Amino acid sequence: MGKTNKQFLGIFIFISIILVVIGNRTTEANGGLNFFQTEKADESGASFFQADQNSHDLTRIGAALKAEHILLDEWSFYAREQLTGLNSEMEVEEYARSLRRKFPNWHWTYSNTSEKWEMTAVSPTTKHHNEMLQILATHRKQPASAYIVYSVSGKEWNKREEAFFASSLFKNRLTDIFHEKPTVFSCMKGIASDKIDTALPKTVNHFLSIFKAKKIEALQEKSFMSISAASPMFSDSIETKKNHMNLQIGIRSEGLGSRTTVVVGTPIITIEY
Repeated sequence: MGKTNKQFLGIFIFISIILVVIGNRTTEANGGLNFFQTEKADESGASFFQADQNSHDLTRIGAALKAEHILLDEWSFYAREQLTGLNSEMEVEEYARSLRRKFPNWHWTYSNTSEKWEMTAVSPTTKHHNEMLQILATHRKQPASAYIVYSVSGKEWNKREEAFFASSLFKNRLTDIFHEKPTVFSCMKGIASDKIDTALPKTVNHFLSIFKAKKIEALQEKSFMSISAASPMFSDSIETKKNHMNLQIGIRSEGLGSRTTVVVGTPIITIEY
């Protein structure tokens, strides 16, 4: 995926997360992204210190998929927090400038439209993964409605990436960026290295058993099936009308004997496929 597409996808996912958390809107994608109906994020949220623990969700998901001979080709980590205590857009801008002083080597861009004010920072290019920071404020009456999102994404998942999420560098990132209760989203996508010659429902049920998860909702089409579930392996959750869900699994098959794409996200999927 090219640089432009990566930026577009990042912005698209960022907006979808905002809709899930602040809009209390029903989000249902047609065939891939955030396709389960949700109302609002769990108000208890992930505590600031839990955010670091939840980064290991990627490790759990990665280990489970590798055990199933899934070739991982994309992963992402998102942490989002509402900026409270800021009474005006000017205070939001000052907050952004303070972050810029903490990350002087990152590439910063600024945009201001009729709908929102946004500042984005991208870490120096590395061959391992990409880091991005976004501060966004909508043009509303005071007090300001502002959010900050920190994301890490990559194509390869290996011991080096696991070490990054356990490192003091990553922990310091969270400490520098967040102050209260960031909500964390972890997601991985992969391709079955061996052809899966079983029906989609059986394949989904197999992955549910891997994550010790209980099904809450499901959506099935001819070549695609997705399911929301609750698993004791993950802590962050999203509240639906009747349940708390903390896991989404999406499987797309190109037909029996063809390749199968598997996406796993907690508490929701944040990778398009």
